Amino acid sequence: MGDTSSTGVSRTDPQRVPGRRRERVGPGGDPVAPAPAEVERPAGGDGVVLDCGWGRLVFGQTFTDQAAVAAVLRSEAAGARDICIYLRDPHVLVSRLPDELFIDPSLTYRLRLRPDGATGRPRPADEPAAGDQDDLPGLRIRTLRDADDADAVNRIYARNGMVTAPVDVLVDNARTDRFLHLVAEDATGDVVGTITGVDHVAVFADPDNGASLWCLTVDFNTAPPGTGQALLTELTARLTERGRAFVDLSVLAENTGAIRLYERLGFYRTATLCVKRKNPINERLFLPATPPGYDRLNPYARIVADEAMRRGIRVEVTDPEWGELRLSNGGRTVVTRESLSELTSAVAMSRCDDKRVTRRILTEAGLSVPGGRTATSDDADAAFLAEVGRVVVKPARGEQGNGITVGVRTAQALAAAVALARSFCPDVLIEQMHDGEDLRVIVIDHEVVAAAIRRPAQVTGDGVHDIAELIERQSRRRAAATGGESRIPVDDMTRDVVAEAGYALHDVLPEGTVLAVRRTANLHTGGTIHDVTGELHPEIAEACVAASRALDIPVTGVDLLVPAPARPEHVFIEANERPGLANHEPQPTAERFVDLLFPGTRAPQRLWTPAGAASSQA
Repeated sequence: MGDTSSTGVSRTDPQRVPGRRRERVGPGGDPVAPAPAEVERPAGGDGVVLDCGWGRLVFGQTFTDQAAVAAVLRSEAAGARDICIYLRDPHVLVSRLPDELFIDPSLTYRLRLRPDGATGRPRPADEPAAGDQDDLPGLRIRTLRDADDADAVNRIYARNGMVTAPVDVLVDNARTDRFLHLVAEDATGDVVGTITGVDHVAVFADPDNGASLWCLTVDFNTAPPGTGQALLTELTARLTERGRAFVDLSVLAENTGAIRLYERLGFYRTATLCVKRKNPINERLFLPATPPGYDRLNPYARIVADEAMRRGIRVEVTDPEWGELRLSNGGRTVVTRESLSELTSAVAMSRCDDKRVTRRILTEAGLSVPGGRTATSDDADAAFLAEVGRVVVKPARGEQGNGITVGVRTAQALAAAVALARSFCPDVLIEQMHDGEDLRVIVIDHEVVAAAIRRPAQVTGDGVHDIAELIERQSRRRAAATGGESRIPVDDMTRDVVAEAGYALHDVLPEGTVLAVRRTANLHTGGTIHDVTGELHPEIAEACVAASRALDIPVTGVDLLVPAPARPEHVFIEANERPGLANHEPQPTAERFVDLLFPGTRAPQRLWTPAGAASSQA
């Protein structure tokens, strides 16, 4: 329901029961074809099961025999997350099958809908009932229409740790009256949020005249604040128009922020419980409590801990602030700090630590790097700048973009950039500047696992707020989405970038205008990351693997500049010995990292293959 953990991909075998055969009419008056595969009845005809694409809803109140419910849940496919709701005496069923089933640790909330047919909406108790607040500027909420919408929804699911659904099922379901699958679209036309309602009357002629809400989630990188409430508002209004009496949702008991919001909007607790099957997707919901210190881990260490615990590997948090873990399985123990482990040698780490050494090793391996030199603060520096036209100045050692100046064109600016870099490291590197996209490629065990384009922090004007306010809002969203790891600093660089675009921080940015506010795409300064793994050109992939072998490093994040990820041209910028694996979901970065550490726990997985090449199984 409302809990984003309640998703999964489902494929089922029970006998299907055709849906209603009357002609359905869509919002535009066109007939909508029924999808008879959605509603199922298990063998014997007892109970109703609905295939939602992300998993099956098992309506417990439609079953007369708990054994039939158990049989349905046991038929759950690998990788699925089925949910049984409204079952009478669910604790009795779980007590009979404690090794297979569990009570979901979520709370169910209900909102009563007005029976007069008015299109009311949930609103905080302290908000006036008259004159509903206007829609968010530039935000449009509509029905999911096609495969592009479904792909966008799946991307949001994946970014929020939810299991994706088959595109065709999402599209077919949205065309029936059983589902109200809505998406939120921003001013640029991008889908930034989604919600799914299930109309129980349309599914099984529910005598209680109810409905339920599932998969309410947004893209925290791009969705404006209030998008989730706007989706909820629209869904409840449409269910009210249908004459439904109530809508239910469930939320993890630990999600106190969401619970406070729902209660403010008029939702109240009910005694409804959900039953789920013990499967790998649900492990965190029924396994013993997480180790001490887990809640203080940053996202980059937590993703490793989660994957290890999912496999039954013992996790000890030895230093939560440092992101350090001790992982044990059988007689093997490995200490990690985020994606850095004992398997990375001190020599390999030092090769990545000094960008000058990285450049030399990659050059000797025949790989492409920009022209460059170590700063000497004499005429030779200025002569190099005059030769190449534009340079990037950076500390030879450092991370998170500290001390880097991009696009230096004059001798005076060069001297200032070198001085800034030296405040972080006494050794400074001057490199020829190349135009292109900032590409990060994750290589684990000398295999490409993920690739993503990183873009500098940017804001989109709404015609109301000034640029400083837009930056503050976007910074809060990035911090929320990254556990506080990413924020946009308002410093001299930000002011300079805004000024170069012809604005000042107090100016109101026109609605729909996109403005970059940083030069570098570093994620710690508000940059965003966009997965391009499936587009990566084979020559770039081969070069990245060659770089990892030349550096003799088992896990690295290689940074390149490319005209486009699907083209072969590239230059290497640097290699990172501790790349952030959490930045590349839904690609299996944590899975491949734990495969490297504990190969005996590895399951057959689909490997990355270049665009156009055949897939293979590991």
